[in-house]
Amino acid sequence: TILGETHEEEDEILPRKDYESLDYDRCINDPYLEVLESMDNKKAQRYEAVKWVMVFAIGVCTGLVGLFVDFFVRLFTQLKFRVVQSSVEECTEKGCLALSLLELLGFNLTFVFLASLLVLIQPVAAGSGIPEIKCYLNGVKVPGVVRLRTVVCKAMGVLFSVAGGLFVGKEGPMIHSGAVVGAGLPQFQSISLRKIQFNFPYFRSDRDKRDFVSAGAAAGVAAAFGAPIGGTLFSLEEGSSFWNQGLTWKVLFCSMAATFTLNFFRSGIQFGSWGSFQLPGLLNFGEFKCSESDKKCHLWTAVDLGFFILMGIVGGLLGATFNCLNKRLAKYRMRNVHPKPKLVRVLESLLVSLTTTVVVFVASMVLGECRQMTSTSHSGNDTLSVQGMSEDVNSSIKTFFCPNETYNDMATLFFNPQESAILQLFHQDGTFSPVTLSLFFLLYFLLSCWTYGISVPSGLFVPSLLCGAAFGRLVANLLKSYIGLDHIYSGTFALIGAAAFLGGVVRMTISLTVILIESTNEITYGLPIMITLMVAKWTGDFFNKGIYDIHVNLRGVPLLEWETEVEMDKLRASDIMEPNLTYVYPHTRIQSLVSILRTTVHHAFPVVTENRGNEREFMKGNQLISNNIKFKKSSILTRAGEQRKRSQSMKSYPSSELRNMCDEHIATEEPPEKEDLLQQMLERRYTPYPNLYPDQSPSEEWTMEERFRPLTFHGLILRSQLVTLLVRGVCYSESQSSASQPRLSHAEMSEDYPRYPDIHDLDLTLLNPRMIVDVTPYMNPSPFAVSPNTHVSQVFNLFRTMGLRHLPVVNAVGEIVGIVTRHNLTHEFLQARLRQHYQTI
Repeated sequence: TILGETHEEEDEILPRKDYESLDYDRCINDPYLEVLESMDNKKAQRYEAVKWVMVFAIGVCTGLVGLFVDFFVRLFTQLKFRVVQSSVEECTEKGCLALSLLELLGFNLTFVFLASLLVLIQPVAAGSGIPEIKCYLNGVKVPGVVRLRTVVCKAMGVLFSVAGGLFVGKEGPMIHSGAVVGAGLPQFQSISLRKIQFNFPYFRSDRDKRDFVSAGAAAGVAAAFGAPIGGTLFSLEEGSSFWNQGLTWKVLFCSMAATFTLNFFRSGIQFGSWGSFQLPGLLNFGEFKCSESDKKCHLWTAVDLGFFILMGIVGGLLGATFNCLNKRLAKYRMRNVHPKPKLVRVLESLLVSLTTTVVVFVASMVLGECRQMTSTSHSGNDTLSVQGMSEDVNSSIKTFFCPNETYNDMATLFFNPQESAILQLFHQDGTFSPVTLSLFFLLYFLLSCWTYGISVPSGLFVPSLLCGAAFGRLVANLLKSYIGLDHIYSGTFALIGAAAFLGGVVRMTISLTVILIESTNEITYGLPIMITLMVAKWTGDFFNKGIYDIHVNLRGVPLLEWETEVEMDKLRASDIMEPNLTYVYPHTRIQSLVSILRTTVHHAFPVVTENRGNEREFMKGNQLISNNIKFKKSSILTRAGEQRKRSQSMKSYPSSELRNMCDEHIATEEPPEKEDLLQQMLERRYTPYPNLYPDQSPSEEWTMEERFRPLTFHGLILRSQLVTLLVRGVCYSESQSSASQPRLSHAEMSEDYPRYPDIHDLDLTLLNPRMIVDVTPYMNPSPFAVSPNTHVSQVFNLFRTMGLRHLPVVNAVGEIVGIVTRHNLTHEFLQARLRQHYQTI
């Protein structure tokens, strides 16, 4: 037998109700016993060595994806701005600025249209991908989220989105891209390209795949910000619901590999000095350093901490406002845009692009002010060049309509790549008008809020940083001009403003703190950034959740939090479990297995036998009672109706014998009323669909009362395992012993991973419905289980720490009375059950 090589599968055992309309179909498979248990020491060591090689390869490939995106974004953006800037300079004298606007619209609309087309090819490539990866690592898999086609559409789409002038960033989608690389590379096969397939026996479980996805997501953060430690903490804080100590070191190694690869190639390509390592990430904040001529300047002082706390409060309020507006927009899109033809989504993206382009052009030409260039700007420029900036600050200054030695502050912020605009706000020693900063912040806030959620690949980190940096620079200008605080370093306030706004939007704490510290390479900023982010998070959480959690909730995903509330301990496992079970017997006929698989969406089934010795205690009056667990009439009627539907569904089975059997049941039975059905059930007159036990005569008809006898629990069997047994014809006939049934090895059972055959695609004409399947060699005989009186907090912690997907509720005599899945542990479900608990007190 292979009892030790089976495991629990993905998703819940119960019907999905509110979650049913979504495309999410299953949760991540978590084996109890790894394949390593069947290996000797040499094979186990080889397995571990190959895993280290894989995480290094994931990091390298993620870095190369980042290099590809960055190269083409720079190429397209520089081409666009060069053409438009020369056109603006010529048309300033000739009076043909409308032509320049049309040229800019032509570039932007073309790029955004291409990005939207790529999303039509793979819809899951839209957005940043962080909510989807967060769901995956928490235990819920979105179909297609880690496909090869997804990463191609994501990488190409985001470079078109950024080059098209939308207020989006390329750093967020890097996390999704790294996760896809992590999921696909160790498999050595592709669903999109079926010819790509190698005989690679390692990592054929969802546990390994989940670990590699965690490493890939961390590598994406590391490549985006040059922050390998921050990437590791991001994967831990925002991602996995289950984490082990050995995974930490591998994830950090993968992040280091991604940072090394991107830094090596970017520095070599840009500076021609291979091996110099001057550009650690796609977004570099540069060196924060006071001018040597300004003796009063300090990066920050203890007095500034009070202002940082106030900025954190304002950042939390602004972030909560941003999330509230974006949530309303997302709901509007779900009701009015997504149900319509896909072309409407493309038109919405083009409308956003058109509006953004017109606003940027008009604001730069009309609302900007001419500001004086200072000599200190040039000294700052020299420092930045040493640090390897892609474009030093002064070279990105725009002088639209301004005389010599002056620059247009609004055009400098709008007519530059977002990374260059952030550097302007962080390091430009020249001043920006408070009016310009206020208008820029307002326009950028509204347009980025509108943009996030349209059908293009888009990130939110960089727009939030830029919007917050403008807010922080505005605060610094006001403190300098109106309060007279000359010691203030404007770059520090711009950085704190960026942290406050970003923290108010995404509500990340530890990982975001480390990411910002690593990006600035200034450890002295650790305390101000930490205090600002905590205050921004506390302030924002008072009003709503983070932007990623909001979008996860809008999708109806059963995401598990880190812990439950204290008041939830008033509930027990019996209060939240689902008592209506769909189960199989250790020896079950093929006709029954097919009926169960075709009429349910569950991904695991309890294996039970009936406890006839407790039947008298089980049947009392009009209620079925088993060890203080009461099943009301409505529950029984629901189950009876489900049994009837399964009986009817078996009419499509291509066997004349079975079809005649079902026809007889349907012909002799009129649809009863609910109360009549219950009465018939209690009087042994109602016949469910035929689920025949092998030691019974095939002609015996079981009553509903017999169907609801106490069930002795023996283990769990997966849907994928049952389908595999049917596909391979693993069964025996009544005249034979179960020992004559063929035995499949673990490798044969997992050969079709990760895409197992669907029961609806199975050719049933090849199956004899009277044959019997012995499922005991393939079930998990010792899953984690809890008693009906277990506190909810204990159930929740067991789910989180053990990475479970199904938790049977078994009473003192070994009878299964219900089952708990992640749907039963979501915050909304627990709140609803707690209200019912208070009503019954």
